[in-house]
Amino acid sequence: LFPQAPRRGVTRLPENILDISAMGDKVHKGYGKLILFGEHFVVYKVPALVAAVADYTDCKVSIQEGSGIEVIDDRPAVPGYKVEKKEEADEAIALVLKHMKIDTEKQRVVCTFGGSLTAVSGIGASASQCVSLARALAEATGRSMTLEEINEAGYEGEKGYHGTPSGIDNTAATYGGVLRFQRTDGDPIFKTMKLDRGVEIVYASTGITASTSKVVGDVRAKKEADEAWFAALLKEYEEVVAQGEKALLACDWGALAGLLDRNHALCQKLTVSCKELDGLVDAAKAAGATGAKMS
Repeated sequence: LFPQAPRRGVTRLPENILDISAMGDKVHKGYGKLILFGEHFVVYKVPALVAAVADYTDCKVSIQEGSGIEVIDDRPAVPGYKVEKKEEADEAIALVLKHMKIDTEKQRVVCTFGGSLTAVSGIGASASQCVSLARALAEATGRSMTLEEINEAGYEGEKGYHGTPSGIDNTAATYGGVLRFQRTDGDPIFKTMKLDRGVEIVYASTGITASTSKVVGDVRAKKEADEAWFAALLKEYEEVVAQGEKALLACDWGALAGLLDRNHALCQKLTVSCKELDGLVDAAKAAGATGAKMS
């Protein structure tokens, strides 16, 4: 979080709810995201705060004679990401097609992905891909779909990447804006947050391609091994996210920055950070960031 951010690599949390229709062709796009508070804790049904970024994945779909699926992946990506994630991406695409009842034995579906969002771990690249595909398929098949239905299709696709996703990434990719999100035993609960003033956030990547499902599994194993330890971390996190929501709505950037620092410290205790992420946080603080954390 920078009071005066450099222009490159910057996303701006909007003063108002992000209007996807005002950001270009709403049919084909799914937006990236930054989790402000709650990565990994959100799995355990506590609130998280997430912001969509302006960069997006877009998709074009062509329905042709024949059968099968052809995927043309022209997204910008860090080295090795698309190769390492190809099997998961293919499964995600197949799940979206299945959910939308697209029969690829009777027709050939060509999906071309592009856009400005760099595919890298942590930015919501998989969710933005799934949501953009759902939107493009809806147009290609002449289907009218609500945002809720697009979000549901994106969630089904995310299962190909993450097994049992939290739903936060596809929700940000679908609706945009700044959101408060919480899992429940049923459908997740989320609401948009309107800010009176904007703030700029610089984000950067280590370039490391990680498996979200593996990290979630590691956290679950640690929780099961020491329930008291995890409960103490969860309680502290709930205090941080409650204060973070108040600071965000009040546009109190000084308080928000300190809470971002505290959330990163909790991620370190949870062992989901790494030396490369910690190094980026340290570099951001040295460059003048008032607060910094992993996402």
